[in-house]
Amino acid sequence: MTCRPATAADTAFLREVYAASRAEELAPLPWPAAAKQAFLDQQAAAQDHSYRHNYPGADFLVILVDATPAGRLYLHARPSEIRIMDIALLPAFRGLGFGSALLRRIQELGTASGRAVSIHVETFNPARRLYERLGFRPAGQTEVYLLLEWLPSVTAPPPPAP
Repeated sequence: MTCRPATAADTAFLREVYAASRAEELAPLPWPAAAKQAFLDQQAAAQDHSYRHNYPGADFLVILVDATPAGRLYLHARPSEIRIMDIALLPAFRGLGFGSALLRRIQELGTASGRAVSIHVETFNPARRLYERLGFRPAGQTEVYLLLEWLPSVTAPPPPAP
C-alpha cells in the first residue's frame, strides 16, 4: 500500500470515494438515483473547496493498493499536530487492515516529529472504534463531531554508553 498526490485527473475517483463514504447515510432517502448523485457531487465539491480554503498546504493523497486506487487520505501538518482531515476507503478495501496500517504510519510520523495526531469523527461513525483501539482519545466535541487525538509517547533518552 502506498499513497501518491492527488491530481486533477483523480477528481472523478475522489468523488466516487466521497459518495461511497456517504452511501449508508443516504440509502434511506427516497430520492431518485440521479438526485442523490447530483447532491453527492455538490457536497464533494463543497467539501473540497472547504478543505483547500481552511487547510492551506495540506496533502491530498490517493491511497493505492497494488497500484489500484483504493481511497483518499488528506493530511494537514502543523507545527504541533498532524491533522487527518479525511481518510476513506472504497468498500472493497474496508475491513482488510489498510485503514489501520495507514493510521499507524501517521502515528509513526507523529512519533518521529513529536507531534500529536488528530481527527474529527462523527460521533456515530463506526470508524471511531478503530481510532480508539489505536489509542486516539477524545479531546473536544461539537454537536456532531468528536475530536480525537493521539499523543506520541514521551520517553526519556537512553542513558549514555559507559
